[in-house]
Amino acid sequence: MADQSTQQPGMLLIISGPSGVGKTTITRAIERSEVGSVFSVSVTTRPKTKDDCDGVDYRFVTEDEFQAMVDGDELLEHADVFGNKYGTPRDWVLEHLNQGRLVILEIDVQGATQVKAKLPDAYAIFILPPSEGVLLERLRARKREDEAAIQRRFAEAKREIEQARSGDVYDAFVVNGDRERAIAEVQDLVHKARAARAGAAPVSE
Repeated sequence: MADQSTQQPGMLLIISGPSGVGKTTITRAIERSEVGSVFSVSVTTRPKTKDDCDGVDYRFVTEDEFQAMVDGDELLEHADVFGNKYGTPRDWVLEHLNQGRLVILEIDVQGATQVKAKLPDAYAIFILPPSEGVLLERLRARKREDEAAIQRRFAEAKREIEQARSGDVYDAFVVNGDRERAIAEVQDLVHKARAARAGAAPVSE
């Protein structure tokens, strides 16, 4: 990730996808490879663990602080997930966009819908598994949960995919069958979208 912004206009990139699809790997690869990119850090009320780094993984706030941000319209999107609240700070995102940066948000369909309503020029990509069977295998391979929890997560993943496909939030869908190929496809989409915003025609393949 470069420290300096590019001469291109800023662009907000949304990357979504169900659990186990590999979206975080793709997101971090884009952050490392794209000049002037920065990953948006969410605010959350969830307890900070020993592995968390405040301001890097999340910005940890109290319930009252979070509610004040909601009331003050300081969040582009926010959601309650299993009793903990998460949100994307508006001013931080706009500041980096104004500096010409590629601001990357890794959020769910609900969050992406909220952001697109406020910033319709955002470019949104949804990461898909090659098949439902492969996704279920990946969830089991993580060995984080018992089978009942895996099945709940799998059902939620299928619902999220259907929601993404049936809506008009996402500009592109990328199948993550081969990781390097998926990363290259996302990079190509991002380059073309940024070129379009700069008023330049994308290079033909």
